Amino acid sequence: MSRILNEIHESATGMHRIGLMTDEQMKHFDKLCLPDVPIYTPDRIKELRAKLDMTQNTFARLLNVSISTVQKWEIGQKNPIGTARKLLSVLENKGVSALL
Repeated sequence: MSRILNEIHESATGMHRIGLMTDEQMKHFDKLCLPDVPIYTPDRIKELRAKLDMTQNTFARLLNVSISTVQKWEIGQKNPIGTARKLLSVLENKGVSALL
């Protein structure tokens, strides 16, 4: 979250705490503050795996998917969706230690 967005979120949290925002409004605001999860192309997945110096097998095990799934992602036969896409984002932004 950017510094400005973080400060706005802190203000909204304070407003919620003192009753100026309802729980529903705060939930909606929280949802708006979530970063978008990027789309992972085959090249981007290969680059991420290479940057982490991992084999397809190790990468698959880390993400809890099959090796054939990683292979299909990397040739564009299949695209990561849902939780897998989020895990790729966490891995790319926070590193391997975030998933261990």
